[in-house]
Amino acid sequence: MQTSPDRHEYPAHWEADVVLRDGGTARIRPITVDDADRLVSFYEQVSDESKYYRFFAPYPRLSAKDVHRFTHHDFVDRVGLAATVGGEFIATVRYDRIGADGTPASAPADEAEVAFLVQDAHQGRGVASALLEHIGAVARERGIRRFAAEVLPANNKMIKVFTDAGYTQKRSFEDGVVRLEFDLEPTDRSLAVQYAREHRAEARSVQRLLAPGSVAVIGAGRTPGGVGRSVLGNIRDAGFTGRLYAVNKALPEEQKELDGVPAHRSVRDIDGPVDLAVVAVPAEYVPEVVTECGEHGVQGLVVVSAGYAESGLEGRESQRALVRHARTYGMRIIGPNAFGIINTSPRVRLNASLAPETPRPGRIGLFAQSGAIGIALLSRLHRRGGGVTGVTGVSTFVSSGNRADVSGNDVLQYWYEDPDTDVVLMYLESIGNPRKFTRLARRTAAAKPLVVVQGARHGAAPQGHAVRATRLPHETVSALLRQAGVIRVDTITDLVDAGLLLARQPLPAGPRVAILGNSESLGLLTYDACLAEGLRPHPPQDLTTAASAADFHAALSRALADDRCDAVVVTAIPAVGEVSVADAALAEALRSAAAAAPAKPVLVVHVELGGLAEALSAAASTAPQAESGIPPQTSPRSSPTEERPPAVEAPDGAHLIPAYPAAERAVRALAQAVTYAQWRRDAADPGKVPEYEDIDERGAATLIDGLLARGQGLTLGTEETCDLLGHYGIHVHRTLPAPTPDAAAEAARSLGYPVALKATAPHLRHRADLGGVRLDLADEEQLRRSYTELTELFGAPDELRPVVQRMAPRGVDVVVRAVIDPAAGAVLSFGLAGAASQLLGDTAHRLIPVTDREASSLVRSIRTAPLLFGWRGSAPADTRALEELLLRVSRLVDDHPEVVAVTLEPVVVASHGLSVLGASVRLATPPARDDLGPRTLPAY
Repeated sequence: MQTSPDRHEYPAHWEADVVLRDGGTARIRPITVDDADRLVSFYEQVSDESKYYRFFAPYPRLSAKDVHRFTHHDFVDRVGLAATVGGEFIATVRYDRIGADGTPASAPADEAEVAFLVQDAHQGRGVASALLEHIGAVARERGIRRFAAEVLPANNKMIKVFTDAGYTQKRSFEDGVVRLEFDLEPTDRSLAVQYAREHRAEARSVQRLLAPGSVAVIGAGRTPGGVGRSVLGNIRDAGFTGRLYAVNKALPEEQKELDGVPAHRSVRDIDGPVDLAVVAVPAEYVPEVVTECGEHGVQGLVVVSAGYAESGLEGRESQRALVRHARTYGMRIIGPNAFGIINTSPRVRLNASLAPETPRPGRIGLFAQSGAIGIALLSRLHRRGGGVTGVTGVSTFVSSGNRADVSGNDVLQYWYEDPDTDVVLMYLESIGNPRKFTRLARRTAAAKPLVVVQGARHGAAPQGHAVRATRLPHETVSALLRQAGVIRVDTITDLVDAGLLLARQPLPAGPRVAILGNSESLGLLTYDACLAEGLRPHPPQDLTTAASAADFHAALSRALADDRCDAVVVTAIPAVGEVSVADAALAEALRSAAAAAPAKPVLVVHVELGGLAEALSAAASTAPQAESGIPPQTSPRSSPTEERPPAVEAPDGAHLIPAYPAAERAVRALAQAVTYAQWRRDAADPGKVPEYEDIDERGAATLIDGLLARGQGLTLGTEETCDLLGHYGIHVHRTLPAPTPDAAAEAARSLGYPVALKATAPHLRHRADLGGVRLDLADEEQLRRSYTELTELFGAPDELRPVVQRMAPRGVDVVVRAVIDPAAGAVLSFGLAGAASQLLGDTAHRLIPVTDREASSLVRSIRTAPLLFGWRGSAPADTRALEELLLRVSRLVDDHPEVVAVTLEPVVVASHGLSVLGASVRLATPPARDDLGPRTLPAY
């Protein structure tokens, strides 16, 4: 782009792709001198009414002077942005910095006039709202703190854009014009508005992909076999309710059909709109296909073609070019290297995937970044025998492949309000935006269960996933996901086990579990598994192997009626001889008993009892019946006339009882449901971030600014650390250097006995187990003797760096840390000090800011927490003081993002109060927060 010498460099970082209200995309970028023709063409397509609203007078065309003014910007005091689709302008916005008298000005003036113009054909798509977010971010970057806009009273749409933005504003009316003034500092309301618009737009963009009215498969081969031909057959065989087209440029001119589907040589030849294109051509031909789709108005692409980022650096550049190319036309992409998408809704019935058989309709939404894992998950949910059995269907399925565009975040936005989805299961190999994912996960989990298994936990993300790196270990990320209400599991088997229970049964009210069955041994195994998972099982009730279906019904009814029971696990093994219980009779007995108490979950553990699992599945199903007049779905492996066994609709209020082949799997799924149910109850009252009167936020900010003036990446000295922490009511025990025995004695006299003598050399710091600490030194004689011992053991004082500190009251030693991760955000960590906790990884984590309830749960969530609560008769520690310390550290880091790392070690928590014996603080320019800026699509 051309830039005059007297202007600032072109701000490429202002370029961004955004999702609009209708789910399409647009590109926002600065306007330059090269855009004169585009601006004139754009203006010619704007109605006279819109021109009048913009200029307050008839203004049929732009003069040469106007074109020059609107295309020449200095990118500081005068800035123009355009929203483009297909390279052409669809909307513009500009600001001009003004002084107090309303005339053009330069910095330090901090107010600007702003004005919009949106092409009539694109009004109502949320273009102006997106442009306002971006021009506001640009203005803040350039030192502008307030916008002013003059709008005609009849221009209700533009007035609404400003008033709905959520900024603090002032409104006046003078000379027939409405004048709006508003601050650009983000507020809680403006962020809420931004997130709500982001949600609606991204959910709509996924809906357009999953529920198209017409689909074209581009690359459907002329001969059977091949990826494109297979996808075409799968869409046809699933009974897709919309229009389906086959596209292959190699087709003979006279060929009009392929497998009974209308066929064309190009998508341009299709008479009518195409909502979704499935692209299955070699990677080198994909750019041509994208251009044809964009020019035809296709809304979205599923790219199953491989040969992109998974193949190396050259493929990664091709992948980036693919995304840029598609977004130019307002299209979103699933893939490339995708397995495909499925929607079982009877209104859609779309199987645009490589899965040869459409899964049964149901209430589970399934997302997988890996095609192979997607196949495994679909297979396990579909099977009726072996593993976890029974009929539980899928609402929608998305396999994102390299997830170059549409990601798990986008699909979560869709599933959050999808009425056909009750449970969400996700297999993730990478999380491109952890901060956003945890925000969306928390909101989704408050409405419906979200179960996640992470692959690539101990190594880099798959080569095809271009994502930002996080410095946080996997265990920390998992803890943060659990804080957001995510049910974290380790395997796809656990993923399916938990999903089946959550899709079929109500959430348990607590951890109390009744166990009954016809095997004492299986009951004891279940009892032990409950204890291992932290549940509170009742002693197993053995019905003996002679138990009949009526015996099971009576026992289950009694257990469900017991107020001391929150869930029931039924164990069943086959009996031998004539007394064997018929599978169907037992299944009906369990179902009818459970139906009488629908508020409590029931699980079955069966051993080699495939018939029972089949019967339990048939006794009640959550899958909807096929609508009248809709042909049954068929499998490519069967003849077209062979019907799938029909699903049985569950009676009103009935729940499908899940069956598991092992007690451990059933109990693990139940424990996850118990934990999630407790999170739901806690989320209803998340607590608050308390205010402390002694916190001096302004004083801390002044100190931080002064310290950062020295340079970036600064680790504070002892005095500076104590000063900064003191502004937040965190007082560190005074420590004095002791380079000689005499200096140690003088320090001890200054502090007062008893004292501690510590070596602070890096290899000895916080390592009392190595002998580098001497405690309870009551007088100078003991101090000098200990000083001599340390130097004899570990070397000269300049190597040991000894210090003297007054003894603190005895208690439990803990460690408090906070760190800002570029991807996940600010994280608060807590654990007990010492080698044992480090060896076991016994540390708990929470996202900052932390509420009072979260601080309380943080203290109690480590495995060694009993040491704080009077374990083995010891005096309980002052956990209230500890929770307050955690909250103060959280406030410090949240108020001042320049504080990128804090460590308090050790903190001795006594019976009354606590003592911070060591502290370190690091300051730096904080990483940019993309969640506070304008809405943008990621550009990896």
